[in-house]
Amino acid sequence: MSGLFQDEPSLPDPPADGGPGLFGDAPAAAPAAVAAPVATVQYRVLARKYRPTQFDQLIGQEAMVRTLRNAFAVGRVAHAFMLTGVRGVGKTTTARIIARALNCIGPDGQGGPTVDPCGVCDNCRAILADRHPDVVEMDAASNNGVDEVREIIEAVRFRPMQARTKVFVLDEVHMLTRNAFNALLKTLEEPPPHVKFIFATTEIRKVPVTVLSRCQRFDLRRISVAELAGLFGRIAEQEHVAVAPEALTLISRAADGSARDGLSLLDQAIAQTEPGQRIEPAMVADMLGLADREAVFDLFEAVMAGKPAAALAITDRAHAIGADMGTVLTDLLELVHTLTRLKSVPELRHSQELPEAERIRGAALADRLGIPALGRAWQMLLKGNAEVEAAPDRKAAAEMVLIRLCHTADLPTPGDLVRRLTEAAAHPPAPAHPHGGGGGGTRAVANGGVVAIAAQAGPQLNSFRDVVALMADRREAMLHGHLRHSVHLVRFAPGILELRPEADTPRDFAPRLATALSEAAGTRWTVALSTEGGEPTLAEQADAGDASRRDAAAAHPLVQAILTAFPGAKIAAVNDTRLDAYGLLPEPADATPADMPDFAPDDADYVDELPEDWDQ
Repeated sequence: MSGLFQDEPSLPDPPADGGPGLFGDAPAAAPAAVAAPVATVQYRVLARKYRPTQFDQLIGQEAMVRTLRNAFAVGRVAHAFMLTGVRGVGKTTTARIIARALNCIGPDGQGGPTVDPCGVCDNCRAILADRHPDVVEMDAASNNGVDEVREIIEAVRFRPMQARTKVFVLDEVHMLTRNAFNALLKTLEEPPPHVKFIFATTEIRKVPVTVLSRCQRFDLRRISVAELAGLFGRIAEQEHVAVAPEALTLISRAADGSARDGLSLLDQAIAQTEPGQRIEPAMVADMLGLADREAVFDLFEAVMAGKPAAALAITDRAHAIGADMGTVLTDLLELVHTLTRLKSVPELRHSQELPEAERIRGAALADRLGIPALGRAWQMLLKGNAEVEAAPDRKAAAEMVLIRLCHTADLPTPGDLVRRLTEAAAHPPAPAHPHGGGGGGTRAVANGGVVAIAAQAGPQLNSFRDVVALMADRREAMLHGHLRHSVHLVRFAPGILELRPEADTPRDFAPRLATALSEAAGTRWTVALSTEGGEPTLAEQADAGDASRRDAAAAHPLVQAILTAFPGAKIAAVNDTRLDAYGLLPEPADATPADMPDFAPDDADYVDELPEDWDQ
């Protein structure tokens, strides 16, 4: 039977004999040459076409689904729910699924409340079509006054017309006025048994605590990039659209945890491609106004290396292809945050949540940069982003930010300044001799007939580790990083370094290192490259030392007893206060005479063999 909420009744067919019809004479037959119009199918956007209709189809909300399943299983369904989360994570969708679960009667019409609504009964179909008389959805953003709430209170008094439970869904409930909230409190605290309230909001802090205390609250979390990429990939397959995995990642990142936003972007990307054409990352980046990810890394490396010309060349190329300069700075901010996380939590380097570029190239950058430098870059980019938004010329404002960052990238941090000033106060320079004397530590400079004495006291470089530390002090981040992780020491002598670099070391590494050492020491240094094996890198030595200390700690009887007493416990770290900044024990002091060994016990026997004979 067709009724108010059923399909419209069809009109009677015109008489077969061509006589008068319901509205008068039958219209004249259309000429045979005129073709009948082709029926068009209304397109449904992906966000509506693939909206979940079951709890199992919700992604990223496992905790909420588990709680609701248990509540329906034992018949302890709350009378009011508060769903909160960012836009597009499924708040309204969840409310509709709950409404169907409460009112589903099954295919045979005999079923009760179920966590898996059938989707074919009259109640399920009407709720899905947004035309059920007992499921009322209200937008509190535009219906936020006392009068609208009083209408709800009045409707609560009456039993459902055809459903089991009357459900009121209030979207953006935080927009209700204070008086409207107060009017709803009593009904919300003691509603009739046939009424359920479901509230949805993106601003949970604006909801009065008196309302929150009367609701069962669910915080719908942001959907991760990996989960969104998987969802979009499955939908693209059902739509018979080929999408590159990198393009799915870009769309998922731009969605910012919102499935609806991401599906809208996927819709837009599909509309931009020809039938049968694959959606590529460059196409998505151009659509979103994003800079290429590798270009973002190149730009950040140029900025942190203090190369404004290279940085501006990269921004010119990005601007030429349509990238927004504010978005470029936002990408840099996101990269700084990622690098800081990689620096603070090294385990993230193996997480599949991060794209390959962040895990490989980002990890190398995180090793070369310190937390103070990353923190300063974050603050400057954050302030610069606001400047770009307020500037009449966004490109010029962004370039000014990058130039400032280039010139401050190698500045010492406040901690470095304090340390240098302290060292300078503790070791003041010796006064220059008035007649140019003073030995090899001075030099005479003739300037207009005046002879000045300039001190030449360079840093003491007695070991390879001193060279690495010097590059850190001089803010040579790239050289310092490769010296720690990519270079094997073959031979060290004053003024000479013989090294075996790994394949990822830049070609100009040796001349750059030699120049930096010569400038810092005031004497010529030669850096030679070798094919010999050499020592392990400093990072490898530190890892080996850490593993050895862990093994020694694990073998200790007391530690073994603790691990036995507390199952699941593990050794997090072994701290040794003797370790230097590279996680290594201090280098041995200068060799002492063989007949006067250091730390010899009082009862030690005198050994008159030469040191080279001790192993024989």
